Amino acid sequence: MQYLELHENKKHGTAEFPFEYHHLNRKHPRYVMDYHWHEEFELIRVLKGVLEMTVDDEHFTLRPSELVLVPGGALHAGVPENCTYECLVFDLSYFMNSGPMSSPWFHKLISKSLRPSIFYDKSNKDIIRTAAAIFDSISSPAEGYELSVAGSISLLFGQILTNKLYNTGAPESLRGTKKISRFKSVLDYIDHNYSSEITLKQLSDEAGMNPGYFCRFFRRMTSRSPMDYLNYQRIEHACYELSHQGRSVTEVAYSCGFNDLSYFIRTFRKYKGVTPGRYRE
Repeated sequence: MQYLELHENKKHGTAEFPFEYHHLNRKHPRYVMDYHWHEEFELIRVLKGVLEMTVDDEHFTLRPSELVLVPGGALHAGVPENCTYECLVFDLSYFMNSGPMSSPWFHKLISKSLRPSIFYDKSNKDIIRTAAAIFDSISSPAEGYELSVAGSISLLFGQILTNKLYNTGAPESLRGTKKISRFKSVLDYIDHNYSSEITLKQLSDEAGMNPGYFCRFFRRMTSRSPMDYLNYQRIEHACYELSHQGRSVTEVAYSCGFNDLSYFIRTFRKYKGVTPGRYRE
């Protein structure tokens, strides 16, 4: 079961230490990273296998030791292939009172007037090494690890600045930014209305596109048709209900937008490889 909130409004970590670490393998409930976004930055590192990442409308293939730095507010998703990977979500406002020399830089990062590169491969040796230190400190916390994590993140951004691995000024593609905003709107619409009947026209209207163009755009973003993605999300919600609620399979089917029990079971088996009853067991 991969379901998670599309727009994560919750704060990650704690107020005193806003850093949240995740180690993900096949057994993790969020192994497949569905589309979502949050205001914090996120650092993602592959330990084993391959992770296909999408950040807004850019696609990256990550292999062991390679990194993606997801900026705050960016729509992102990841599909692992025999992969183990780790993520660190962190709030840059934590660093705003770190001193007169560094605070202006963090302000630029938060305001997006300075936009770091997203992908870092093995040619970025210093950054790869610093990221490894960050993950080592937070995955095996010892006394004072908070200082090590915060200090290494400051060093990471310092290395990005020193090596000029960033862009400044307005985003190059305002048109692309508008499309991402529309795509987020469609995903939100699905997330809030999956239990009701949804038509292709409703989704394309939400995106402000004609149905044919919308289908091509949606497939380019997700590698799925809009209706396939809708059914996939309905099954994800069904998995959550089967795992956490006491409802019958029939009740779950209807609550997740399926009006035909046999179709629900066929669709569930298509995505999960087992029947809803077997999944619950």
